[in-house]
Amino acid sequence: MSSVRSAVPRRAPGAAERLQERRNEYDVTNTVRVSDVAEVRNAVLDLFTDHWPKTPIDGLWLAFHDFQRLFDGETEGYAGCDTSYHDRQHTLDMVLAMARLLVGYERACSPDECLGPERATMGLITALFHDAGYVRHLERDALAETGAEFTVNHVSRSARFLREYLPSIGLATHADIAAQIVHYTGYEMNLDQIELEDPRDCLTGHLLGTADLIAQMADRSYLEKCRDRLFPEFVLGGVAVRQDERGGVQIAYRSGRDLLRRTFEFYEESAKRRLVVTFSRAYRYLELVFDGHNPYMEFIQHNLEHLARVLREDAWHLLRRRPPCFGAVAAADRRLQVLASRRLRSLEASGLIRLGPRRLSAQSAMSTR
Repeated sequence: MSSVRSAVPRRAPGAAERLQERRNEYDVTNTVRVSDVAEVRNAVLDLFTDHWPKTPIDGLWLAFHDFQRLFDGETEGYAGCDTSYHDRQHTLDMVLAMARLLVGYERACSPDECLGPERATMGLITALFHDAGYVRHLERDALAETGAEFTVNHVSRSARFLREYLPSIGLATHADIAAQIVHYTGYEMNLDQIELEDPRDCLTGHLLGTADLIAQMADRSYLEKCRDRLFPEFVLGGVAVRQDERGGVQIAYRSGRDLLRRTFEFYEESAKRRLVVTFSRAYRYLELVFDGHNPYMEFIQHNLEHLARVLREDAWHLLRRRPPCFGAVAAADRRLQVLASRRLRSLEASGLIRLGPRRLSAQSAMSTR
């Protein structure tokens, strides 16, 4: 654990009290229930109208409405959200973080560098649908049991959705840019290969990628969700166990606990590098919204420190939260665990892997999340 101290940001004075009081379904300020579309929509629109009071918000309001219908399984042709880690709460938490980053940046920038309300609207709608690729299409994805099977290409699927969706709400001119900047939330392509003519579009992408990382890592139940929900998604998506071109098998994560054991490695080598280098410390714009503090980074620090204690003391009983899932499928977390167990047993039966009583047994290999 020698690298733990260098991996975590500083905690601001008074943060301990906020850490203790926060509820599972609420944002980092413990004031917005990020499992509720209406609450997040109102909080985002308040931020937006406070900064751009003369800009119509019809498009944003409609996007929130359509997002809820898509994830709840009410959009024609779609099955609804059935992933338990990438559920409705994660997206809403991320969208709220994106709105705060946008406003913070606008307060800091010079007039000629401001993003403006149209680009901000595009950024927020992209945030709303950045994980739409996990939602199964009833015809195109008829063979898939769950959206988790699209883990490795869900961002490209989200880009496709955005290209089709934005023209339907009168934002066709922004569709191509949205389909590109959504890749700042994933790992499917080298971000240096994203070509945008206006640097402000690139900056919007940096804010988007920052919001996605800090919202999930600052979630009050982040550690439990990684162990109990993200690992099954990785199994079903071919990330935890994958076959190479020669037919061999690589194990990226042996279990949910193994995934947590390597969270510091993930933070240092991937998440932190993106936040600091790739996205140019865009998270600092939150300090202009929170009077010099950054509650997202404070909660990330808390989660990493708590994980360090769990690993140091082998105290897995300390990870005991069981937050609800929010999507179109009841008990989605349990369903994915069953499907993932079935997938692992199938691989074992084929002779590709060996399963111990509680975890995989094979050579480990590094993977991104």
